[in-house]
Amino acid sequence: MTAPQTLHQSDLRSLPFRARGKVRDIYDIDDAHMLIVTTDRISAFDCILPDPIPEKGRVLTSVANFWFNRLGHIVPNQLTGLRLSDVIKDPAECALLEGRAIVVKKLKALPVEAVVRGYLIGSGWKDYQKTGAVCGIVLSAGLQQAQKLPEAIFTPSTKAELGAHDENISFEQSAALMGPDLAEQVRRVSLALYTEAATYARERGIIIADTKFEFGLDANGRLHLIDEVLTPDSSRFWPVDEYKIGISPPSFDKQFVRDYLESLTWNKQPPAPHLPPEVITKTAEKYREAEQRLTGN
Repeated sequence: MTAPQTLHQSDLRSLPFRARGKVRDIYDIDDAHMLIVTTDRISAFDCILPDPIPEKGRVLTSVANFWFNRLGHIVPNQLTGLRLSDVIKDPAECALLEGRAIVVKKLKALPVEAVVRGYLIGSGWKDYQKTGAVCGIVLSAGLQQAQKLPEAIFTPSTKAELGAHDENISFEQSAALMGPDLAEQVRRVSLALYTEAATYARERGIIIADTKFEFGLDANGRLHLIDEVLTPDSSRFWPVDEYKIGISPPSFDKQFVRDYLESLTWNKQPPAPHLPPEVITKTAEKYREAEQRLTGN
């Protein structure tokens, strides 16, 4: 059996290049549309690794599109309904991008990431240990690592440039960046998206511990969900049957990559080291398992 085709970087000739992020390559189509290509790149500690993860881009696209369609009643999103073949006429490029590229609306991205936390983990846990609060939201004393919060909380962050770290900010700071009415709308919509998705995922054996959403505005100022949504890259997914309060549970994402990199003598600065084949294989399996559980594909 041949290994799945991987794509570390796209270089389309049929569309003007626009931008390249840690995982996605973006191309201009016209004044109203862009093409987002989700590659198999993987990043850790804000460094892009040299080895792609087979099928990762396809899995992320599949999971994101599933959620865009399922949650469309809560807020409009970036999807257009246009097919890849509507904008890419080169058969070879179409074949390369199949399953990993989507045509989206051009929207004005908001300057914050909308983070929702349902469990106390990651930077939220570190914040709580130091201050008893997460992004200025005071929590009750005595909570443990990975404990479910009484209710999900909205903890926005800044959007850092490539290679830099996002910074947690308070709701008041997000209101200063976006305006109070828009900030309140983003908070309300983010919590509604998380709550519905978390209920659905738990019934399929996945706890969504936390996630980040990104939003944009159209020409009329209408809020849209953009970028990716509730994928293993933008969320912390835990298996229900392995969840335990007091420890950081295993996850359906980069855990094997992070664990391997933490075992090395590496200063977490570029260039990043290569991954051994077994880490690549195991990581690809976890991404596909998350897709199968959530979408049934």
